[in-house]
Amino acid sequence: MIRLCAPDELTEGQSRGFVIADNKLFAVRKDGQVYAYLNRCPHRGIPLEWQPDQFLDASASLIQCATHGALFLIDSGECVAGPCAGQSLEALSCEENSEGIWLL
Repeated sequence: MIRLCAPDELTEGQSRGFVIADNKLFAVRKDGQVYAYLNRCPHRGIPLEWQPDQFLDASASLIQCATHGALFLIDSGECVAGPCAGQSLEALSCEENSEGIWLL
């Protein structure tokens, strides 16, 4: 297991990027649950964020690709709008305990 951050470093409705062994990934907290994905848009294979830790749309209800505006569901990674509709982000297994958020 690899520790990403402390639980309080990823608050509700927040996203945060990480680099682990040259792999870019990010985590999002929604409804108390943490979801982790590779930071790679299925459309062009490029990172999603436009500024550090900015992976969500203005309402913080969807993950957004800053380059082409594709929108993804936070809880499944499925693209629901944009050039890669029907495709999905690559989900990563993670868990949370009192000591941290962990990549499995």
